[in-house]
Amino acid sequence: MRRRTKAPAAPLPQRAGVDPVRLRLPADPDRAWGTVRDHLVGRYAGAIGAERVDAMFAEGRFVGADGAAVGADEPYTAGRYLWFHRDFPAEERVPFEVGVVYRDERIVVADKPHFLATTPRGRHVTETALARLRRGLGLPLLQPAHRLDRLTAGLALFVVRPGDRGAYQTLFRDRRVRKEYEAVAAHRPGLDLPVTVRSRIVKEHGVPAAYEEPGEPNSVSRVELLEHRGGLGRYRLVPDTGRTHQLRVHMAGLGVPILHDPLYPVVREEGPEDYTRPLQLLARALEFTDPVTGSPVRFESRLRLSDLA
Repeated sequence: MRRRTKAPAAPLPQRAGVDPVRLRLPADPDRAWGTVRDHLVGRYAGAIGAERVDAMFAEGRFVGADGAAVGADEPYTAGRYLWFHRDFPAEERVPFEVGVVYRDERIVVADKPHFLATTPRGRHVTETALARLRRGLGLPLLQPAHRLDRLTAGLALFVVRPGDRGAYQTLFRDRRVRKEYEAVAAHRPGLDLPVTVRSRIVKEHGVPAAYEEPGEPNSVSRVELLEHRGGLGRYRLVPDTGRTHQLRVHMAGLGVPILHDPLYPVVREEGPEDYTRPLQLLARALEFTDPVTGSPVRFESRLRLSDLA
């Protein structure tokens, strides 16, 4: 098997804690691009328009491995690496801070607030936990070991040294991290708890909400009631799997959707963020054996959900 050549180091620095985009010009026997511009216009014109691509060339925004600007008329060479900084979208600042629960030379365990994305994606780029932590802690090489939903608050694990990232990512991939969540939802006196929910969850690309369908279960969650009053309950949720929106889907399926959930059981129309009504779901604890030290560790969030009425 032919080993893939390692990509060169980025010749551009980060901007606002965000890495430059790296792309490798593909070898496609069915397509022939005469110049670098031909390929980039075909690749990005649908997203930003050919005029914007040409403007970026004129501004020297596309660079090669040596950091020198790439000209629009340079011949296309398959396998060549290019870098550029995307145009950052206008973002409203999420009015909550990222807390640091633990930090050493290997990892940062952060308390991500509601509404803040974990990593740059789509329309959330600079307003992400990763970008904020890189800037605030002075750790430009910081990378996430996993991802926490934007609307969910709580613990997220980041890795300081690139060489350690694989070991921590493997913990999450192999389900060797015990996660505990907490949620506030309606209290149903007739609901028999604790219960372990097993179902098949499907999430289609481009569709906001996931759904359950008959078939072999691919998601498992344990749901426990911690306390209740005033018609609301506080629940401990322990997922054994990590399907998209798993806990939100399972709670809605039990007839107790998580308070202020904009997707389950009914998808609400998108509108301005209402920071006074965060999804009442919190990643409360992470527990695992550290793959570098071999020591068992447990981290707990310092954040709190709304008090029960």
